[in-house]
Amino acid sequence: MFKGMQQLEYIGEVMLRRSPQILILLFTVLLIAPALAMPGGPPWKNGDDLVVETGCSCHGGGAPSTEVVVSISGVPRAYEVGQVYNFTISLQHASNSEGGYLLWDYNSGTLTPGEGSTSVPEEPGAVSQSAVGNDWEVFWTAPDADIGEVSFQLVGNAVNGNGQFDEGDLWNILSFSISSPDTTYQDDEDSLAVRTISVGDYEALFVAVENPEAVEAARQEGIAEDFFNNGNLFYWTTLAIIIVGAVVQGEFYERKFGGGPPHLDMRLAVPQGLRRGLLSAGLVLLFAWSIDSSQSWGIMLLCLMIMLWSIFGVYRTIVQARAPKQYTDLV
Repeated sequence: MFKGMQQLEYIGEVMLRRSPQILILLFTVLLIAPALAMPGGPPWKNGDDLVVETGCSCHGGGAPSTEVVVSISGVPRAYEVGQVYNFTISLQHASNSEGGYLLWDYNSGTLTPGEGSTSVPEEPGAVSQSAVGNDWEVFWTAPDADIGEVSFQLVGNAVNGNGQFDEGDLWNILSFSISSPDTTYQDDEDSLAVRTISVGDYEALFVAVENPEAVEAARQEGIAEDFFNNGNLFYWTTLAIIIVGAVVQGEFYERKFGGGPPHLDMRLAVPQGLRRGLLSAGLVLLFAWSIDSSQSWGIMLLCLMIMLWSIFGVYRTIVQARAPKQYTDLV
């Protein structure tokens, strides 16, 4: 009994002396465990759930993402009994170019792994990637008899390559089926090769990375354009107001200090008034057209000033015709 106690004490002392080495060993095992845990593909189950049905919940925050497009090509609309089909499984993402997959037909037919793929140990009827990659080839042999519609589950996971299970890995699930024989038309060989079923948002693949310098240049260009447009608007509007004010002031001074407008004989006033009136009517229509057709402010301002000038000409003709005659003493 005493000897056994001495042995236990000796073992405890050894562990205490070598505890740093033991801790380093344990830490190293923890670091490489994710890489060694699933060297041949994803696990078949995640708790009580099948990964092929619920997805890769260890990645991407545990939820599927439309940012990754999972697709499979070469899928027929309806299978022919005993026929072998060549599937190609692909992943597409804006930045993650590689990843893994898991495909199962619920053992309705026979899935045979191609290059870069392997059978799932827990379920030999399913296939997955044998290593991280993309564009995997899988062969599917249809059932030997008509068993009705065949359902498939496909999970694709596009990884960011850092070796960790994090939110940078994005995955999606594709569920599809192949109809039973003679229930729909068959694609020819060329059409079958390119027929693709997919899930995900293709627009998410084209994420443009903007150059900060280009963004700033565009912002400065917008500021300059706004400054130019607003400057022109304020300048020409102010000039128009000054011109109108000068004309009104001239009328005031003429009546106040100049004795009023000069007299215009009716034989001259009538034809002049008709000409100016017709011109004013036409310019009123022109100004109305510029507003109705939503012309630029510069064109509308120009039409307005010409219209006001012509109306002022009619006004001057009338006031001059009504002005009293003034006789000038020539002696």
